[in-house]
Amino acid sequence: MFRRRSESKTPDTGTDTAASPKADASGHDANNEPGQPGTKGRPTPKRSEAEQARKERVRPPLNKREAMRKERERIKSQRSRARQAMASGDERYFLARDQGPERKFLRDYVDSRRGVGEFFLPIILIVLFGNFIPIPQIQLMMMTVWLVVMIMLFVDMTFLGIRVKREFRKRFPDDDRRGHVFYALMRAMQIRRLRLPKPAVKPGDLV
Repeated sequence: MFRRRSESKTPDTGTDTAASPKADASGHDANNEPGQPGTKGRPTPKRSEAEQARKERVRPPLNKREAMRKERERIKSQRSRARQAMASGDERYFLARDQGPERKFLRDYVDSRRGVGEFFLPIILIVLFGNFIPIPQIQLMMMTVWLVVMIMLFVDMTFLGIRVKREFRKRFPDDDRRGHVFYALMRAMQIRRLRLPKPAVKPGDLV
């Protein structure tokens, strides 16, 4: 009887040993390794790194003036890059309105012809300066030129819009987006040398 009681009070050393976590010679928990649940999985940052991170967190945000200045610089840089790309023909940096084979076709179609629209702005300047001349005959002549140019421009833009719509439907029958005709007319109203993106075809070329 006494022997059985003594054996039952003896602690099970094998069970405790198996349940206790293993420790290596350096004193670290061998089971607490990176990648296991419940562990950090990353080394503890150095004191200098932790201090730098704390400074970044408490750094005051930019004031309104500095934020506006940085935003203006960013927009200016973006516009300059887009303008250079348009001049060089690099479509990767074109504006969204100028990207795609559809818009390239419209530009080439407009650039392959001569129209009244590309001479409209110079004629307007001539008419405006002519109206400042205090001679009734010259002023009457400027008004006549103005009316004739406006009629010619209206007719030219009307026929250009019809032709652009017809040719575009032939080339891109599945495209149902709007604004292509307006895009072509606005380009036709610009002076050829000032068009962006730069013209890739010459007047008279087949498109």
